[in-house]
Amino acid sequence: MEEKNIVKLKKEEFAVRNYIKDYLGKGKVSKVRIEYTPIGEKIIISTSKPGLVIGRGGERIEQITNILKTKFNLENPQIEIDEIKQPEFDAQIVADEIALALERLGPLKFKVIAYRMLEKIMKAGALGAEIRLSGKLPGSRAKTWRFAQGYLKKTGESANVVDRAKAVAQTKPGVVGVKVSILNPNAKLKDQLQISEELVKTLKENLGKLKRPKGEPKKAGSKK
Repeated sequence: MEEKNIVKLKKEEFAVRNYIKDYLGKGKVSKVRIEYTPIGEKIIISTSKPGLVIGRGGERIEQITNILKTKFNLENPQIEIDEIKQPEFDAQIVADEIALALERLGPLKFKVIAYRMLEKIMKAGALGAEIRLSGKLPGSRAKTWRFAQGYLKKTGESANVVDRAKAVAQTKPGVVGVKVSILNPNAKLKDQLQISEELVKTLKENLGKLKRPKGEPKKAGSKK
C-alpha cells in the first residue's frame, strides 16, 4: 500500500509541475519544487522572470493557487518565487530560449542560434557548455549537431554537478530536440587541482634539492 501511495504522490507532483510550466509558458520557468509543511504545500517556482510569473498585483499567483485547489485538490498551496540571478548557468532556461528561437527564426538558423547562446554562456563565466540539436537540421533527414566549448565532465562523481536539461521546438519541418549541459563556475569538482603560489614555491624548492650539486663528476657512459 505504501508503494502505491508513493507512486500516486509522484504522479500528482509530476502533473502539478507540468501544469505550472504549461500555464506560465516556455522559457519562464526552470524548476518547480514541492515541499510539504504542517500548514500546507509549498510550491517553489524557480524563474528568471519573476515579474511575468507573478503578474500584476499577484494576479497569476492567485489564479494558479485557485486551480491547484480545485483541479489538484491541494488544501493550502503556498507559492513562492525563487529568482534565478544568472540565467546563463541554468540549463533549462537556456534550452527553452534555444527552442523558442528555433520556433521564431526557423531551423535554418540553428547554427547562429547555437553559437550565439554558447558564446553568451561562456562569456558569463561558465567552465564549459554543450548544446545538442536533433532533428531535420537542415535537410530532410534527422541528424544530431553538437556545439561545445570549455571543460565539461561526463563521467564520475564530478559529472553530477553538471546542470542538464531538455526542451522541444515545434518547427514547420518537424520537431527539434534540444539538450543543454552547463558547468557552473561555482561548482565544486573533487578532481580539480588549484595551483597556488605557495604550491609553486614548494615545488621549486623540492626541484632544487633533486638537482645534482656542482662539482660532482659525471657518470661515464658505457661504450659499445
